[in-house]
Amino acid sequence: MTSLGELINLFSKLPSLGPRSARRIVLYLLKNKDRVIPALTSIMEKVRSELVYCEKCGNVDIVSPCNICINVKRNHDKICVIEDIGDLWAIEKSNAFDGKYHVLGGVLSAMDGVGPDELNLTPLFQRLKEGNVKEVIIATNATTEGQITGQYIADKCSNSGVLITKLAQGIPIGGELDLLDYNTMSAAFTSRAEVKNTN
Repeated sequence: MTSLGELINLFSKLPSLGPRSARRIVLYLLKNKDRVIPALTSIMEKVRSELVYCEKCGNVDIVSPCNICINVKRNHDKICVIEDIGDLWAIEKSNAFDGKYHVLGGVLSAMDGVGPDELNLTPLFQRLKEGNVKEVIIATNATTEGQITGQYIADKCSNSGVLITKLAQGIPIGGELDLLDYNTMSAAFTSRAEVKNTN
């Protein structure tokens, strides 16, 4: 396989991109190779060398703990639990939440072999044991896996003395946070409801 073929194959494996989109990207890079490729290479190297996962919440930043975790202006007694960093970016863009986050890095999925040990759950439970958190807002996506993951977390936290809530109205079944507009996101946070223990 030529280097172009390898590049097309690599791009086609990225989320939401197929072979046709990958070919278009590679053709664009070819047409602008002297201007775009050096800049892209430089930025990718910076991303590789500078970005780290926050040891506390799982966010990506150039420092750990991340800038959200160390921001004294944010509400320290609320943690919003989300599936991935894209959800964090979507919530931040909406300005609907002023607390802290916890990024799971995925959802429970028996089909994909993802159990509790594969998710970033232990640091979350540790944060609750520290006693500073009053509310955990479960903001997993409204998919089957997201709902199962959210309920699992609620059940595990049921004896912690912390209020467990979940995002409410405005999020359609199967909907994903990073596709919601500002008003829908705000309504979901404002109308969040307590999650009951299923045990």
